[in-house]
Amino acid sequence: MIRIGIVDDHAIVRAGLRNFFADQVDLRVVGEAANGREAIDLVRTHEMDVLLMDLAMPGQSGLDVLAMIRAKVPDVGILILSGYPEEHYAMTLIRQGASGYLNKECDPSEIVEAIRTIALGKRYITRTVADLLAQQLGRKEDVPAHEQLSEREFQVFLKLARGETAGDVAKSLSLSVKTVSTYRTRLMEKMALASNSDLTYYALKNRLID
Repeated sequence: MIRIGIVDDHAIVRAGLRNFFADQVDLRVVGEAANGREAIDLVRTHEMDVLLMDLAMPGQSGLDVLAMIRAKVPDVGILILSGYPEEHYAMTLIRQGASGYLNKECDPSEIVEAIRTIALGKRYITRTVADLLAQQLGRKEDVPAHEQLSEREFQVFLKLARGETAGDVAKSLSLSVKTVSTYRTRLMEKMALASNSDLTYYALKNRLID
């Protein structure tokens, strides 16, 4: 039996997934969460094989939660189910510890296939993500600027791009304001940008934020 946790801020999405999984004899939903904080509590209090998680949630983003869960429960498989197309986030998230990435427009049967694959300790790579991986081989200079950021730099980048202050970012990531400023300087240099408005424009242009 594969034990699953579902994290999505929409109750109707959680209910739909739970009902679909109920028809699969080898899948069992052991818990649900509606936001990042609840997701952390979920993996602490329930043993599970795969966590199915949305990327866009109120409060802590799926990216922040991914890093926290990987630190606390490194063995659980994490399948990201997102409204963003694979080319926008998949590569970054897989490098940062996600076991797989699916767009919400995928067929439900593919979610089941991905869960079963991840439960075996493997990564689930869609054809689109495989193509993105192939395109990047030997083409480091063509990698988008945001994909050259470290995990923490990428977290800080997204928060600044959404208009959060250094103080806000420091509080949400449990860092000092000085450390956040250091990360900001590094990511600005890597991305060849000069201001927070540049960060916001870049993120919007690349559809990393809405």
